[in-house]
Amino acid sequence: MTFVSKSGGCNVLSLFDGISCGQVALERAGIEVNNYYASEINLKAIAVTMDNYPNTIQIGDVENWRNWNIDWSSIDLLIGGSPCQGFSTAGKLLNFKDERSKLFFVYSDILQHIKKFNPNVKFLLENVKMKQEFQDVISQYLGVKPILINSSLLSAQNRPRLYWTNIKNINLPKDKGIVLKDIIEENGDYQYIEDTKTIRRTYKENYLQYDINGLGHGSQDQRAFYLNGKHGCLDTGAGGKAKLLCEDGRVRKLTRIEVERLQTLPDNYTKAVSVSEGKNRCGDAWTVDVIVHILSKLKEREV
Repeated sequence: MTFVSKSGGCNVLSLFDGISCGQVALERAGIEVNNYYASEINLKAIAVTMDNYPNTIQIGDVENWRNWNIDWSSIDLLIGGSPCQGFSTAGKLLNFKDERSKLFFVYSDILQHIKKFNPNVKFLLENVKMKQEFQDVISQYLGVKPILINSSLLSAQNRPRLYWTNIKNINLPKDKGIVLKDIIEENGDYQYIEDTKTIRRTYKENYLQYDINGLGHGSQDQRAFYLNGKHGCLDTGAGGKAKLLCEDGRVRKLTRIEVERLQTLPDNYTKAVSVSEGKNRCGDAWTVDVIVHILSKLKEREV
């Protein structure tokens, strides 16, 4: 059966919508959308979404969901990536005590509410790789176990993520073998890191660790990745952190387009905001082609 509602296309509710990578993925997967409801509060992210998808129905803060004017029975697909800060090893590991990460329970409440009207609703939740005990809590609430997919299979970025979904027959995508040199922008507005006499360089297996002021500790913002390898995982502060080691030995920041390509987004997708803000929004986004891989299963007959 084709994944459609009674009206011909599908109705989608996206929580924590960000820059609406879900819409890019649905379009790329060839899934027709009638209505796309987006819950997002970051104004810069909303600006990017509306620049690319002006018909998006913005419905505001997810915590106000009980006041939304939505025909819950019409929702065919619920998607979202609840905030990950409480689970990320880059944070304080507060898990569900983190005010942002406990928003997962709002996602769960909304899913259960939709099921009262449409028990066949499909859902997809994304989050970071986390401790098994946290993962098990989410699995218990959603009734499914996650699949771990690393964006490195479909992009030039090393980004392992967990995906919980009731869409059937999800397997790992084939590795496309994409590396940084494959996503380089020709004649871009390159910004090089000043190479002074005080710079110190340590060559690692996957990246160059550089230190200009003698205070380096190997954090993401002091790494430049090799052209023949993968970039590290982008985060919300991706604006100044995404860097590569050039063939001539210099270090430079990735351009807006290159950061977008790390997330397999269209070139200049974030043009509605500044370059640095566009990169930051990409760091908080989904790798589109991973979502395409999952959602494309909606077009297959389930057995």
